[in-house]
Amino acid sequence: MDDRKQRPNILIIMSDDQGPWAMGCAGASELVSPTLDKLAAKGTRFDNFFCTSPVCSPARASFLTGRIPSQHGVHDWIKSGNIEVENNVTWCGQDRPIEYLQGMTAFTDVLAKNGYACGLSGKWHLGASGTPQKSHTFWCAHSLGGDSYTNYFIFDNSLEMTCQEQYVTDLFTNRAIDFLDEYGIHENPFCLSVHYTAPHSPWRQEEQPPEIWNLYNNVAFESLPVLPPHPWGGWDPTPENRRQAIQGYFTTITAMDAAIARIMDKLESLGIAEDTLVFFTSDNGYNMGHHGITGKGNGTFPLNMYEESVKVPFIASCPGRIPSGVINMDLLSHYDFMPTILDYLDIEVPVDLTLPGRSFAELLRGVGNSGHQFLVICDEYGPTRMIREQNWKYVHRYPEGPHELYCLADDPEEQSNLANTPEHNETLKRMRGDLDAWFEQYVQVVFDGTKYPVTGKGQVDAIRLSSTEKTVFV
Repeated sequence: MDDRKQRPNILIIMSDDQGPWAMGCAGASELVSPTLDKLAAKGTRFDNFFCTSPVCSPARASFLTGRIPSQHGVHDWIKSGNIEVENNVTWCGQDRPIEYLQGMTAFTDVLAKNGYACGLSGKWHLGASGTPQKSHTFWCAHSLGGDSYTNYFIFDNSLEMTCQEQYVTDLFTNRAIDFLDEYGIHENPFCLSVHYTAPHSPWRQEEQPPEIWNLYNNVAFESLPVLPPHPWGGWDPTPENRRQAIQGYFTTITAMDAAIARIMDKLESLGIAEDTLVFFTSDNGYNMGHHGITGKGNGTFPLNMYEESVKVPFIASCPGRIPSGVINMDLLSHYDFMPTILDYLDIEVPVDLTLPGRSFAELLRGVGNSGHQFLVICDEYGPTRMIREQNWKYVHRYPEGPHELYCLADDPEEQSNLANTPEHNETLKRMRGDLDAWFEQYVQVVFDGTKYPVTGKGQVDAIRLSSTEKTVFV
């Protein structure tokens, strides 16, 4: 690395709706994911990593800012405010771009102030998609949160929205490589975020690469469960519909894996692979038959906090900088990422931020443990909140439930709800008290998710400090 580069580059690859199980190295034996498996083998794979909310927009907002949803006010996927839309009869008038995180510091803002060139290629889904935000000077963003894989709109370093037909995974990969060609050999380091829409639906066969689709033609997908449909809105497909859904889901991941390989090859060809920290994760988890549902937190109603919804894949890799061949079991969260990456780079978190996360940079440095083994992890999705310990999970739904309590040591598939069993009443009271105390410490009152009717059907406006007397959720 050029001596003028005092800090490493950063490459963050984020998929969309990828379950923690959905890599070959994580248990999906039929899934072809050689690049991700190689990254995990040469780096550290975190097997107990959680999103902050099991749906895309609030999870992405928390990853960027280190804030929980009740600190940034994004509580559901953003349905309105991404682009300018005339005569939008759904929302009784004209839709307009909304910067949902306006005025909130992201880790990219801090990196930019410390000399990093920041670029985004892919999904944004935090409002005003045509406007570069959070100190990104390179901005190739999907206009919405997701769409067809071969017929969609982007903003490519321009306020003009253009229609594209190239396979979306390849387009955002090409633009990421363009960024590397421009910034990879600069004096200053870079932070490149490549946010794929894969493996989010739709999984139409005609939109997918046939050579990858055909890899799964005769696969039974026995690694995935076949269960009765969940009573809260479950999945009850025919055998053929099940096969096609999983085939499409796996195809998009394999295509993404091949695209990531191209980015890794570019780092090698530029001679900067050993100077680039690579992080791979997903915005939220996903169920593909698990618990008898398909989807994430809003795959049921009431909203769920199942492990497959709230856990995400997380890999950190860099030869000589991050320990290789490690599978870490600490309880960690996306809200830990901002303090971690800044700590790793010896950059202070702005003192005016009250963030819930703790740095696990020691794990990335390989010089000790992070102290996260016995900590709790908290999630929220509107009025549904979760507290997770190593062996226990408690889910509380405001105002009146239903509540859930699971002993994960004995019941890892969360089949036996102990919330109403007298012999576990003390455990429930303790965890409820811990959950209340944790959120009380961090919630900003106007953004408090328990006060809003979040149903998983989308958010249509930003919650602002000055006024909450408006329709925000549908």
